[in-house]
Amino acid sequence: MGKIALVGLGLVGRAWAISLARAGHEIALWDERPEAIGETLSFANKVLPELDAQGLLDGEAALSVRGRLRRAGSLEEALEGAAHVQESTPEDVEAKRAIFARLDRAAEAEAVLASSTSAILPSLFTEALEGRARCLVAHPINPPYLVAAVEIVPSRWTDAGVVQRTTALFRAAGHAPITMTREIDGFVVNRLQGALLEEAFRLVAEGFATTEDVDVALREGLALRWSFMGPFETIDLNAPGGVRDYAQRYQRTYAQIFSSTQWRADWSGPMMDRIEAERRARLPAEQLGERAAWRDRRLMALAAHKRRAAEEIGE
Repeated sequence: MGKIALVGLGLVGRAWAISLARAGHEIALWDERPEAIGETLSFANKVLPELDAQGLLDGEAALSVRGRLRRAGSLEEALEGAAHVQESTPEDVEAKRAIFARLDRAAEAEAVLASSTSAILPSLFTEALEGRARCLVAHPINPPYLVAAVEIVPSRWTDAGVVQRTTALFRAAGHAPITMTREIDGFVVNRLQGALLEEAFRLVAEGFATTEDVDVALREGLALRWSFMGPFETIDLNAPGGVRDYAQRYQRTYAQIFSSTQWRADWSGPMMDRIEAERRARLPAEQLGERAAWRDRRLMALAAHKRRAAEEIGE
């Protein structure tokens, strides 16, 4: 397996470290804050045994995976010999331009330069680079060691071979690449999530349902199917004649709904006061961290279940 350099070790960068080391890559860790490397290693020491207990290390010992995580004393040391560079610095376009200029100067000539950004179009921070053809976005759905999807987003000048190499790298690492043909605001995942959130806010703003009602609709309804198949496969199986039959049966219903979705609920002010009050009544603020840890344990169990189900039932 080739060497990968991780540049930026916040929540996303340290999660990439787990995922890519598990896939067999030697990982060089670097951050402007030297203490972030130690925090990443401590995080790995905690998470890897938990993944091992769920059978999510592909039969390898946690210590073996942990041994592929290496400190880099400088950015240049981290980049030396790396075939892929995954940048996960803060979401600021000027900061992205600055770090990508450094990466383009110092990385190996054939190295792919990928950003984990969830919202910034790759064209906005790579246009001026001499090596812009090797730059793109590889955006994970956090945490990537539990959620397989990763968005591969090229700019209009990204070389097609770079897109193919990046897609192949993540697929080989156990990920499920969403390989886009061109960039658009929000990419794929946040555009889908955004559409759902907009409707969730509208339903609560108009008093049709509480925040918990909306959560139940997803948690105990749509998400059960969506955890192992997407919306197009869902509707293909929800009408006797498949997807065309479904569209013919239900297009009018969705067309009638559409006109009532053409406005935005305010995500602030009194509306947010109400939503926050409902959420804090169910989960006090001091328990947010504990509940996030619970979420990750549930995600581990779900990931383990999906692996077993795929083997026993089929994809």
